[in-house]
Amino acid sequence: MSLKKNEIVLFKQSNLKLIAYYLPQFYPIPENDNWWEPGFTEWTNVTKAKPLFEGHNQPRFPLDLGYYDLRVPETREKQAELAKTHGIHGFCYYNYWFGNGRKILDKIAKDVLDSKSPNFPFCFCWANESWRGVWFGVENQNILIEQLYLGEEDYKNYFYYLLDYFKDDRYIKIDGKPFLQIYKVNEIPDLEVFIETFRKLSIKEGFPGIYLVAGIPSNNPDWNPIEFGFDAAIGSEFSQMRYWQRNIVRSKSNLFYQVKDKIKAKYFREEKDFNKRNCPVIIKYEDAIKFLISDKKFNFPYFPVCVHDWDNSPRSTSRSLIFTGSTPELFRNHLTKGLQKVENLKTSEQFVFLKSWNEWGESNALEPDKKWGKEYLRVIKEEMSKYIEW
Repeated sequence: MSLKKNEIVLFKQSNLKLIAYYLPQFYPIPENDNWWEPGFTEWTNVTKAKPLFEGHNQPRFPLDLGYYDLRVPETREKQAELAKTHGIHGFCYYNYWFGNGRKILDKIAKDVLDSKSPNFPFCFCWANESWRGVWFGVENQNILIEQLYLGEEDYKNYFYYLLDYFKDDRYIKIDGKPFLQIYKVNEIPDLEVFIETFRKLSIKEGFPGIYLVAGIPSNNPDWNPIEFGFDAAIGSEFSQMRYWQRNIVRSKSNLFYQVKDKIKAKYFREEKDFNKRNCPVIIKYEDAIKFLISDKKFNFPYFPVCVHDWDNSPRSTSRSLIFTGSTPELFRNHLTKGLQKVENLKTSEQFVFLKSWNEWGESNALEPDKKWGKEYLRVIKEEMSKYIEW
């Protein structure tokens, strides 16, 4: 099955929808040229990756789409075709607005907007955090770009930067309200001002409102989004695991605490070495997925995030977090749990997120690779076939 330009696959879509996170860092930008090397993209780290232990699946090699450049429209078309024909409803683009009008990696979304192609649903996640060199495995903690929060006027500017996207027919909406995820809500010092500004302006511009989704703070798993003015929460269990050293995990019965103790005993001699993460943290995928979707029942819409694999050693080398032993069938169990988690939500709110479509530098790409081909996508299609009439 192939798509012609601007063609939508014709099948009866279910209320339940899969949204895959989408990283736009696959074309050169001046900032990356200056920080790292001319022509730097996400592929630079991917191609330099080396195995750190016996059986370590590095480097990863892309298949169908190759080492692409996202400035090429045909690449974006093929991505949408692959996703759509395997049961994925849309992409959630990471959006980088640093305040005072500074934004980077926005060319791809702008090209998609202006060209009206591919005809594939999308939304944004505001990835509101400062960029540091540590992301790429260097010891330098210096801030490369600082995330600024400059108050109401700057939030207005951000809203109007996003408005053309919100008005696009492809932009994902819930009950007519544009969907917007905020990655780190606890970083915004005047959160009430931000929320009030976006809600007021969305109504002013003709929408019934805006649907704001919060990433639950990693240090407060009991955080309730409704109490802070949000409509829903995105599962952030993966962030809690990824940034474990910042968490307060008390219960010995908690799986994460048990995994943490085992890692410490096996890989680190002293607590200070564990905190510095001088060696990669290695967790079996079958253990990780027991933690990655909450078993709690929430009194607000909770959108789980399914993670099919993770290994950011291409970026972070010895400071990395590595899942081992991921397979399509183990992922099927994880995805099934995610799908079941939202079945009782209001029909317009039945969303499950996939992490991610193309985060190759973190070995977190659903796009076909040399080892597994389309097997993870096949699992997605088979599970979604229980909800979709193809």
